[in-house]
Amino acid sequence: MIALIASLALQAAAVPPPGLVAALRAKDQALLDAIAPGNRAAWDAALAPDAVYVDENGTILTRAAFLEALVPLAKGVSGHLTIVDYRVRLLGNTALVIHRDDEREDYHGQALRAGYLMTETWVKRGGGWKLAMTHAYVEARDPPAAPAPLAGLDAYVGRYRAAPDLVYLIRKETDHLVGGREGASARPLLVESGDVMFIAGEPRSRKIFQRGPDGRVTGFLDRREGEDLHWRRLP
Repeated sequence: MIALIASLALQAAAVPPPGLVAALRAKDQALLDAIAPGNRAAWDAALAPDAVYVDENGTILTRAAFLEALVPLAKGVSGHLTIVDYRVRLLGNTALVIHRDDEREDYHGQALRAGYLMTETWVKRGGGWKLAMTHAYVEARDPPAAPAPLAGLDAYVGRYRAAPDLVYLIRKETDHLVGGREGASARPLLVESGDVMFIAGEPRSRKIFQRGPDGRVTGFLDRREGEDLHWRRLP
C-alpha cells in the first residue's frame, strides 16, 4: 500500500529537471554510503530539523533518535548499499522520491544480500534541499525451496476448512503438491523445511502443517505477519 500511494503521488506530480534528479540521487547515495561507517555528520547535514525516519521494522524515529541509533557496523560485519533505480517528481518545493537499493553484506565471512524500497520527501528550504521524511521497506523474497520426498506428499492431500465458506484443497500432481481455495485455481506448494510450505511470489505467508499424536496431518496454520488463520482437515 505504501508503494502504491507513493507511486500514485509520483504520477500526479511534475517531472523534475535532470540536474535535480542527479543531485538528489547523489545526496541519497552519499547517505547510504554513510550507514555502514555510522557517519552521523552526513545525515545531520541532510536531514530537516523536523525530519522523521521510519525504519524497516516499522519504528518511527525522530531526527534525534535516528542519529543516535546510527552507529558503525559491528566487528566482523561489512556492507554496502547501491541505488539501482531512482525516481523523482516535483510538487512545488517538494520532491517525492522512490528508490530501490541493493545491499551486499559480508557477515563474518558469509555473503548476504537484501533489497530495499525507500520512499522519501525532500523539501526546498533556504535555497537547499533537506530530507524531511524517509520510509525504509525491505523487499520480501521467497525462501529457497527444499526437496520434497515423494513418499511423504500423500500425507498432506485433502480438504481443509477455516470457516463454513472457506475450504482449501490440496492434491498431488505427479511429483509435487498444489493447493488453493475450493473452486479457484490451484498453485504449487513448495517446501521450505519439514512441515512448512509456501507459494512462490507470496514471501510474506507460510503454511505450517500440524500433526496429531499419531503423526497424521490434522490441519495447518496460514501465517502472515505473525497472525495465524487456522485450517482444520476435514474427514
